[in-house]
This record gives sequence, C-alpha cells and structure tokens, in this order.
Amino acid sequence: MAHRRCKAGREAQHGFALIELLVVLAILGMLAAVAAPQALRYLGSARHNAAKLQLQGLSSALDLFQLDVGRYPSREEGLAALVQRPTGQARWNGPYVRKTEQLQDPWQRPWHYRLPGEHGSYDLFSLGADDRPGGLGENRDVTSW
Repeated sequence: MAHRRCKAGREAQHGFALIELLVVLAILGMLAAVAAPQALRYLGSARHNAAKLQLQGLSSALDLFQLDVGRYPSREEGLAALVQRPTGQARWNGPYVRKTEQLQDPWQRPWHYRLPGEHGSYDLFSLGADDRPGGLGENRDVTSW
C-alpha cells in the first residue's frame, strides 16, 4: 500500500498544473505586447531603407538610359522604357533593370516619375506606405532630390 501511494505521488508531479500554464501564457503575452511594436518599427524602417536603395538603382538606370539614347524616357514611355525598348529607339542598350517588379516601390506601388522634373532633370519618388505626400516613419516620402 505504501508503494502505491509513493508511485501515485510521483505521477502527479509529472505534468504542469493549469495555474502554471496560465502564468507562462501571461508572461509570454506581456513579452509579445512589449516586443511587437518595436518589431513593427524595425520593419517600417527596413522598407524605407530598401526604398532609398531601390531609388538609387533606378536613378542609375535612368542615367544609363540617358547616356545611350541621349534623353531620359518621356512621360508617356515612363519607367517601362528601362525594361522594354521604346518604339523607334535604335540606340537603346537595355534592359536597364532586370524585372518589371523593380519598377514598384517596397509597398508594391509604381514609382512616381516626372519629366521634366521640378527638382532636377527628372523627379523620381515614392510617397511611402500611406501613398500621400509628407508623413513620418514608414509614411515618409522617398525622393531623388
């Protein structure tokens, strides 16, 4: 009989009590509440930084197009002229970007291209996550000027 009691006592200690599980879940919930906003901030700044790098690459591609063709793509041709030869352009030596997906900003919207530019020969910009002028954080504009 003593043998059974001792064995039953050991078996009861093998699992977790419901209260212990609830305490662990509460701690994990608090950690997630603290860490999630910080992780979202890092994600937002990462997209903005990626947009800056992408803008520099597109600017270089536009400059190469201008060196080959003698002009920047017209407003009608747009940035698509960096991927596919515009009609009647014998001196086009592209493609200047590999994929049409590179013509979209990190928020999956086309880059804004303006020729003639208000700030330079051309203006190339993204309006950020909110697709509105101005903004803070991930909503900041990314511009070529």
